[in-house]
Amino acid sequence: MFDILNSGGLLMLPILLCSVIAIAIVIERAWTLSTARVMPKYALAQVWTWIKNGQLDSSRLREVRRASPLGRLLVVGLSNSKFGRAAMIESIELTAAQIVHELERYLETLGTIAAVTLLGLLGTVVGMIRVFGQIMVVGTGDANALAGGISEALVSTAAGLCVAIPAYAAHRFFLRKVDALVLGLEQESLKLVDALHSDKTVELRSSGA
Repeated sequence: MFDILNSGGLLMLPILLCSVIAIAIVIERAWTLSTARVMPKYALAQVWTWIKNGQLDSSRLREVRRASPLGRLLVVGLSNSKFGRAAMIESIELTAAQIVHELERYLETLGTIAAVTLLGLLGTVVGMIRVFGQIMVVGTGDANALAGGISEALVSTAAGLCVAIPAYAAHRFFLRKVDALVLGLEQESLKLVDALHSDKTVELRSSGA
């Protein structure tokens, strides 16, 4: 392992650092962006059951809000239901914008890593400069010197591509995942708006009631 790092030259250090950061981001985003965490399957049904049974109180609202991003949207919509359909939708859209920002956290960094690790291609240039420099000094007779420069060029390039390609693929995957989640959040929230028939308000009981 250390031999490979040494043969790739100084560019291997930033490439290695980028790979560690990329892995950490992929693991964190895979956990955070799971559908079950962002948009629990029965969240809306549970809230609607509480509404119909007159069991919706402040403690349950806090529970729903803390449980998931979908819960936050539902609670915001319910809190503004007394102002009518338009107010509900506007409040949901404002909160959704904040949630989208949170869902996209670190994805820009992941995309940057995918671009930066293409610096491995710079290793090709550096390695070939060394090769031609050796040729100018000692000619083509020193095979070891030439091999060192070529090795540096190939190793750093391969390492950079091994990080850049998966990082770019993960970046695109998570962006599509966020788009799908946002669409699902909007659909679930609008179901609540429609279920409340625009002008119907929701009376919230205190937790002690």
